Amino acid sequence: MAAVTERSQTAIATAEPVVSVRDLWMVFGPKAGGVPSSPELCDLSRRELIDKTGNTIAVRDISFEVAPGEVFVVMGLSGSGKSTLVRCLTRLIEPTAGQVIFEGEDILKADQKRLRELRRHKFSMVFQNFGLLPHRKVVDNVGYGLEVRGASKADRRRRAMEMIELVGLSGYESSYPDQLSGGMQQRVGLARALAVEPDVLFFDEPFSALDPLIRRDMQNEVIRLHRELNKTMVFITHDLSEALKLGDRILIMRDGVVVQVGTGDELVGAPANDYVRDFVSDIPKGDVLTLKWIMRPPSDDDPMDGPELGPDVIVREATRVVLAADKPVRVVKDGQLLGIVGHEEILAIVAGTI
Repeated sequence: MAAVTERSQTAIATAEPVVSVRDLWMVFGPKAGGVPSSPELCDLSRRELIDKTGNTIAVRDISFEVAPGEVFVVMGLSGSGKSTLVRCLTRLIEPTAGQVIFEGEDILKADQKRLRELRRHKFSMVFQNFGLLPHRKVVDNVGYGLEVRGASKADRRRRAMEMIELVGLSGYESSYPDQLSGGMQQRVGLARALAVEPDVLFFDEPFSALDPLIRRDMQNEVIRLHRELNKTMVFITHDLSEALKLGDRILIMRDGVVVQVGTGDELVGAPANDYVRDFVSDIPKGDVLTLKWIMRPPSDDDPMDGPELGPDVIVREATRVVLAADKPVRVVKDGQLLGIVGHEEILAIVAGTI
């Protein structure tokens, strides 16, 4: 899972959001605008609304915030509304109702000129189908956004070469897209998105068409780039393992509705309902949960001279220390004893009884 520290979670909780989504609706069909404002229609299920009005709700009254430097993952199965949601955030699709506040500005109120400025300077998208121009070399594909912005040829090439090196494609700048593998083409798409120095990167299932090994490499590449550049990212996926690996926080959607938002360990350790519980049931808990989820309160009988670990250490990483110790491990933060973890707590995770 993503290495989310308590410090970074505190920053996420207190920072002024880069993106604030408020009461967002996306309804397809005749007179769609009347659905969000009608309490009667809002209470209908998807099937009931189709039968009654011919409208389909893809996104239903969604609200969330994305903090600076956060990797915010939106996930769900096919038809959950996640890809429609990310397209609403960039106004590739016009939402039916609600607000999308980007750095304090409601972009749903922006005219086409302002929207073009935002897309050229403030946010970029990386798609599943790469979207590369087949007749242009790698360096020209990477610099395309800068060309649209009006940058000089020399500046475009300089910046493009920097990004090509950043994503590990040095030596391929003169190649054409059809001469590259799928993973390499996606690196070109990533370099192109980064070249315009956006404040936010939006990823719409960018790796779902790649082979598993290439997909893993690209996931690691995103983690590396995030660590180096600290870019705010909104990442769409249907793959829970990918979401847990990349996301600081994860929003789970079902039928256009938010089911739960939380860190990976919150989704696995405290699922909001049976749907989320089933969703995470195959995930090895020891790879996701931290010691704070399995520790027990200290008792008077517990020795107080055992090893110390922090509450945010992942159980898998703590297992060897706990099992090798002849005394229970003390879970300590800022000098305060929070709990105890012994062999029983670790073995309960391994046995799947927690």
